[in-house]
Amino acid sequence: MNTPVVPSERSFASRSVPAHLVRGIIGFGLLAGSVALVPVVGLFGLLLAPGGAVALRGCPACWAIELAQTISRGRLSRACADDRCRPTLRHARPPLSSAAASQEKPLTPRCRS
Repeated sequence: MNTPVVPSERSFASRSVPAHLVRGIIGFGLLAGSVALVPVVGLFGLLLAPGGAVALRGCPACWAIELAQTISRGRLSRACADDRCRPTLRHARPPLSSAAASQEKPLTPRCRS
């Protein structure tokens, strides 16, 4: 029996890829600037670091995960059958019903172990 997996309610994805990239430029710029300014203005330069963390919504790894979610949002899903879950590719269409999800082609071939 095929059962579509419902994605979690919480998504870290941004509204658009360009907006996410702008946040990254600002965040990484503030973090780099905070370290680069330490020789010039002393430890006061580190006051820019919290602004960078806020712009990135956390650490740089969190920003990278959010970027991946922003890019793949709505394009990938999982369908589970026979105790196996496989990623499936959606082509910018509304959420699938259970019957339609079972007809999706898998993104990768089924693994046999």
